[in-house]
Amino acid sequence: MRGNVAPLQAEIADNVPRLHLRVEYLTESFEDAYPAIKKLLAQGRYRNLIFNLDQCGHSHVERTTILDVMRSNPSVEIFYTFAIEALLSFLQKSDPVQLATQLRPFGIEPSDLEQLEGAMSKSLWLGAAERLVFETFRTCAPFVSPFSINNPGGWRYWLIHFANIYRARQVYNNVLHQNSTTQAHFGRSGLNMLSYDPSHDGGALYLFDLSGREGARNQLLADIPRLISESGDVIEVGDFYEGIYNATPAHTDDVHQAIIENPDIQVITPGGGERRSANAIGVGDVLKLKRQKSFFPMFLNAGGN
Repeated sequence: MRGNVAPLQAEIADNVPRLHLRVEYLTESFEDAYPAIKKLLAQGRYRNLIFNLDQCGHSHVERTTILDVMRSNPSVEIFYTFAIEALLSFLQKSDPVQLATQLRPFGIEPSDLEQLEGAMSKSLWLGAAERLVFETFRTCAPFVSPFSINNPGGWRYWLIHFANIYRARQVYNNVLHQNSTTQAHFGRSGLNMLSYDPSHDGGALYLFDLSGREGARNQLLADIPRLISESGDVIEVGDFYEGIYNATPAHTDDVHQAIIENPDIQVITPGGGERRSANAIGVGDVLKLKRQKSFFPMFLNAGGN
């Protein structure tokens, strides 16, 4: 490790002399090393923190430690990888009732997990596993992305992003689209991404690519005015972001485009004017439903389309 890092340090020192770089090497497991890491970070008074916790199973980093990391700094993010089999084994022992409840809508019984190898390549399995992952970790941070590492041969490994502020999740969603097909989501691609019910919804595999984005925009056209209506026909853009970014895989540009294209939505600026451009929408703006509404399909049951 030291030998591989040393040339990179030297290159940074030569090319970016104003960048302060401090490298510490700890040989313990993360759980054992975390108190020392936490102390170092506190002493340095670092404002923005990123933890990359890459593990082969599920038990190397405790959930309580994830909670502590997320509560230690308002601007902290975690990238957390694990194998789904390890999580399922843990849930079978710790909370079998909850496990059965989460799997049942997808037609998967806990006993089926013993023969999981064949099921892992099915999209329905991805939808069930995604919901399990979210329910397991959703209390660890305000924003949790439960997306699998994409492998059509079997969705076995997850990379979760934890964040305390919507802006971090917003940027992460956009990065996933820049690196399309590296992660996968199954279900809805508009808002309420985990509300997919296989008994009456037509779920789809969302790979953060161009074809997926087209479907997302169609759902957002119906989902966004519905959310504004539920908020009393008016909502500030900042509050809108807070409410949606734990429940959508969509790209920011697609969200903004759906807002501008919807004939029933007005975007009001802080000065009282009206936005006409998707790129100009800001957090200080207000989303408002028009009093005279069109026959736009927000009034239809478009939840699964």
